[in-house]
Amino acid sequence: MRLTLYTDYALRTLVYLGLRPGRRVSIREIAAAHRISENHLVKVVHNLGRGGFVETVRGRGGGLQLARPPEQIRIGDVVRFTEEDMALVACFQSPDAGGCALINICRLQSLLGEALGAFLAVLDDKTLADLIAPPNRAVMAARLGLAEGAPPG
Repeated sequence: MRLTLYTDYALRTLVYLGLRPGRRVSIREIAAAHRISENHLVKVVHNLGRGGFVETVRGRGGGLQLARPPEQIRIGDVVRFTEEDMALVACFQSPDAGGCALINICRLQSLLGEALGAFLAVLDDKTLADLIAPPNRAVMAARLGLAEGAPPG
C-alpha cells in the first residue's frame, strides 16, 4: 500500500505544527522547511482546517496552528480523512464500477480487508504526540531548521 503525496504533506504539516506549540506559522514556512510546493500545501492546509486538525487565522499576525493538542490527533484519523480511496485493489468495487466479477465471493477481498484493518489499527494506536516525542523531537526540529524553544525564523 502506498499513501498519496497529499497525505504525506498533511502529516508533514501536522508534525511541523506539533513542533511549534502555541505558535502560528505560515504555509510558506512549512513549505520551505520541508522543501515542498506552497501551492500544493495551500490545498492540504485548507482541507486539514475543514477536518478540524488545524486552525487558520487570516491577516496580520495570522497563520496556522494545531486545532487540538497533539495527543488528540490520531494518525489513523488523518490518513482516513486525507486519502480519497482506501480500496487496495479493484475487487473492493462492484463490477459495474470496473471492479472484479468475483466481488463478495473471493477470499482475496476479505484477506485484503483484514490487512487494511490491521494497518489502520496500528495508525489508530498512535497520535501526533507519539511522532514528535523525545528523543527524536530535537533532531526533527533541527533538521527542519528550528531551534527548540526559539521563535519561528
